[in-house]
Amino acid sequence: MYQHKIRTVIVEDEPAARKALISYLQKYCPQVEVTGVAENGNEGIALIKEQQPQLVFLDVEMPFANAFDVLDACKDQSFHTIFVTAFTEYAIKALNMSAAYYLLKPVDIEELILAVHKVTEAIQQQQYFNHNQFVVHNLHHQAEQQLVLPTIEGFDVIPVRDVVRLRGNGNFTNVHTTAGREFMVCRFLKHFEGLLPPHFLRIHKSHIVNKNFIKSYHKGAGGSVMLTDGTELEVSNSYKEHLLLHFK
Repeated sequence: MYQHKIRTVIVEDEPAARKALISYLQKYCPQVEVTGVAENGNEGIALIKEQQPQLVFLDVEMPFANAFDVLDACKDQSFHTIFVTAFTEYAIKALNMSAAYYLLKPVDIEELILAVHKVTEAIQQQQYFNHNQFVVHNLHHQAEQQLVLPTIEGFDVIPVRDVVRLRGNGNFTNVHTTAGREFMVCRFLKHFEGLLPPHFLRIHKSHIVNKNFIKSYHKGAGGSVMLTDGTELEVSNSYKEHLLLHFK
């Protein structure tokens, strides 16, 4: 049981959403203490700087300053963030790449409890890994996007351009990089399929490859690809046409 209340502020421009979130937290997340509420991004920046919270519930789209403007303005402060957002593919991709916690509107109570539980665990274990800076980076620097990989030991951060291939391994994914490093990530392979840029191609139920590192293709029922690091991977017949279209 968490002994101290988690100092929390809510930055949300919709009155009904604010009211619902406060009510849910009071009823289902007793370890959280809401110490302040802001109705737009600019108010949120001032509130965060004033109160130095441990946790911020942050709406993604708001008047005057959106969530990423708020994080940019508060980049020198360390706090956990749970983003609250209506679905936008652009924002969700940045949040997923940064391994950030987020809730889709309308907020699901079970998802809220799970997100707060994860933050509570991180605070208890004194994990101060700051996802916020990577969210901002991935939104502002698409050509230099970084991928935050949740591993068994914690987190690793690698540039997306350095990822050569990904291999499904049951409930995990093995990520291979240009430096010859391999990371075992606590995510299914499918998690990365819609997350990575278009030059990452699914060629098999167990493999996603970076098109930039494909050296050659060899014909067959599905065929196989040879990568620049010497790795040869089977291409499933069902993915063959999709692969070849990228090289026409």
